[in-house]
Amino acid sequence: MDASRQRLTVFADAVRSRLWPVPAFWVVIAFAAGIGVPELDAALDAQLPQWLADYLFGGGADAAREVLGAVATSLITVTSLTFSLTLVTLQLASSQYTPRLLRTFAADRFVQRTLALFLATFVYALTVLRTVRNGGDNAEPEFVPQIAVTLGYFLAVASVVALVVFLGHLVRQIRIETMVEHVGNDIQQSAVRLLDPLDDAPAADEPPAPPDGAALLTARSSGFLTELEESALLSAAAAADAVLWIDRPVGSEIVAGVPVAFAWPAGRPTIRLTDEQLTALHDCVAASLHVGTERTASQDIGYGLRQLTDVVVRALSPGINDPTTAVHALNSCSAALCELAGYRLGRRVLRDDHHVVRVVIARPDFADLLDGVCAQTRLYGASDPAVLARLLSMLRELAWVVALPTDRDAVRDQLDRGLRVIAEQDFDPADRRRLERLADQVLLALDGRWKQS
Repeated sequence: MDASRQRLTVFADAVRSRLWPVPAFWVVIAFAAGIGVPELDAALDAQLPQWLADYLFGGGADAAREVLGAVATSLITVTSLTFSLTLVTLQLASSQYTPRLLRTFAADRFVQRTLALFLATFVYALTVLRTVRNGGDNAEPEFVPQIAVTLGYFLAVASVVALVVFLGHLVRQIRIETMVEHVGNDIQQSAVRLLDPLDDAPAADEPPAPPDGAALLTARSSGFLTELEESALLSAAAAADAVLWIDRPVGSEIVAGVPVAFAWPAGRPTIRLTDEQLTALHDCVAASLHVGTERTASQDIGYGLRQLTDVVVRALSPGINDPTTAVHALNSCSAALCELAGYRLGRRVLRDDHHVVRVVIARPDFADLLDGVCAQTRLYGASDPAVLARLLSMLRELAWVVALPTDRDAVRDQLDRGLRVIAEQDFDPADRRRLERLADQVLLALDGRWKQS
């Protein structure tokens, strides 16, 4: 991904995941329309054909003020209600499922557009209201912007329809099925945008590991690593004739003053970089590694799986105790991991125009992503046979679709760890036989055989 497209993706994600940009944009448009449409009225009122004028607002100035005032008053009330309902939904999602789903709710385009319609209608009605004039003793003619008032009426009707649809949409949004579907779609979009398919991407060579004398480059701020500027890192490494090894993947926590990268001369690991080269590389790393207060999906491969796993863990907590929700979230985890198994994961290597390795970027491989889902699910769902059964079924599905030997080893390792957890539990004999049968089916799937459940 080139630098301009990368920055555009990050900017689009930042705008998409906030409630205010879309409403703010349409408020500006509404303000401009509230000024421009009455001007259009003044220019066209005398030229409108009678058949068209019959469909426009036909009252006087006082009636126009009443209509526009009623629209403005009702819309600001409805907007307050909509904001309140949205905040209640966000609070429910945070407490019932996971706080990391808040970005998904804030990015809901329907909510953003509904708020935009309400606020735009309110601003438009107020702006048009200022242009309505009664005829006075100073011989100033009465002015009633028929087109503008009619447009305000239709905007009010559209707002009423939008409110009804919004309530139904909100009910659907708080369902766990809808939430995990949104997260699954985000994972798929991130994979398409950031990863290379296995069929299209040649097998990557093992990148050179940092030598013992490699220089350490530290972070200058603390928080979550949210973005890497790959082109800037590549240019800086090529200018210094060095190799940069970024040791922390996007999505990880970094702390100011703690090493996040290694640097050494390309092809000369025993030689140290000069102070000028180190200073330039350090400045570039500090400027190219963007840090935020929360993880985002723009470049973070594992963020969606983290959200789904949090739903599993929260559902298995004693205060909620909802294994059905945990199983449903594991269904989405399985679908997401099966999707990611078709892409080339692991460290990303950037080369210069002469095909010399310049930058090695840490990125989770399939084993890391799988362990992120399985480890906490085993820990908090160890006493629930239904959860463990779905976990084994997920391993079976993955065993069938993975293609790389390392990925198959990762599935086998998770199976072994799961069997150790099962052996430590005091399950009913029927539940234990079922789990053992599922474990055997995972092994068969690893051998390319599929047995009926």
